[in-house]
Amino acid sequence: MGMFSKSTEYAIRAVFYIAKSTQLGRKVGIKEIASNIESPEAFLGKILQELSKNGIIRSIKGPNGGFYLTEEEMNKKLIEVVKAIDGDNIFTGCGMGLQQCSEKYPCPLHNEFKAIRNDLTRMLNRITLSQFNDELILGNLNLNRFKVEE
Repeated sequence: MGMFSKSTEYAIRAVFYIAKSTQLGRKVGIKEIASNIESPEAFLGKILQELSKNGIIRSIKGPNGGFYLTEEEMNKKLIEVVKAIDGDNIFTGCGMGLQQCSEKYPCPLHNEFKAIRNDLTRMLNRITLSQFNDELILGNLNLNRFKVEE
């Protein structure tokens, strides 16, 4: 199990797949994306709709259509994908899910979770949507759970 919601995991994988395809000069359809990131197509459709609505990805209908990114989207930070799907609770919420947790009234995990949360925020603010394109194209990185051993 990952640290993000299943929706956010699929969103991140989809965005990286779309970025790689865009760099290769291709727009990609939902069937291809779902197949390559191991996501249920209907579930992915809702996620892609949300990403599009939030300006993370673009799409064109028709025979030469599909999902793609412009240079502007390629330079967006991964944190924008997470926020578009799950909001910013992972960056502000309590590690134990308590309503009342703050510097003044901390939960038992407050200080440790705050440090992890801050590291996660910094990492997601550093990574661009196109950052791993070259490695993905070369096959050095993968977007599904099962890496095929050669």
